[in-house]
Amino acid sequence: MSSTIVAPSILAADFANLSQSIATIEASAAEWVHIDVMDGVFVPNISFGFPIISAIRPLTQKVFDVHLMIEDADRYLEEFCKAGADRITVHYEACRHLDRTLAAIRGMGLKNGVALNPHTPVSLLRHMLPSIDMVLIMSVNPGYGGQSFIPYSLTKVEELRAEIDRQGLPTLIEIDGGVNQSTGAQLVRAGADVLVAGSYVFGHSSPLEAIRGLSELDRSAGRLV
Repeated sequence: MSSTIVAPSILAADFANLSQSIATIEASAAEWVHIDVMDGVFVPNISFGFPIISAIRPLTQKVFDVHLMIEDADRYLEEFCKAGADRITVHYEACRHLDRTLAAIRGMGLKNGVALNPHTPVSLLRHMLPSIDMVLIMSVNPGYGGQSFIPYSLTKVEELRAEIDRQGLPTLIEIDGGVNQSTGAQLVRAGADVLVAGSYVFGHSSPLEAIRGLSELDRSAGRLV
């Protein structure tokens, strides 16, 4: 692996100056922009939806990694596609017919993803992995930024990496929650491909340096290359 994909989460950005936060990501080593959409039902918080995504889409060429923490995501997939999503991740716990949802996302020409809450075992996805472009392991309970990393998330990453490799699949592993330079190194070493970082990036004295440090983590050693 040449580098780790970093996806700064704009949930932790300055909403009063969101364009500047996007400009920072655009100028950084980050490849993706992580966008958390919350409905106040599936998770105890409300964030933003189509208007915000549409407004910031012209500001960057980075991949829009849209994470839907919402009930009945199928009703809104087309709207998120039109708003500018490149990837759409839905929650295992919130999808009644997950296989159908994933096929619908791919049918729109986007990459799909399945997110797992901390209590949900990765083994539940074993048979579905060939249909999944990315698995997002939540390393905090979803709903709010700035939470502490849940240590057993590392075991879940290791288990999932072993299964993906056993099946010889290109499925990516993304981690969201409590990611910083220290936990990021452990996660990359365990097999993570994509690190979502919000509070760590936008609360850092130099967001560009924080992103660069995460992007240069090496899986073989879990240290800077």
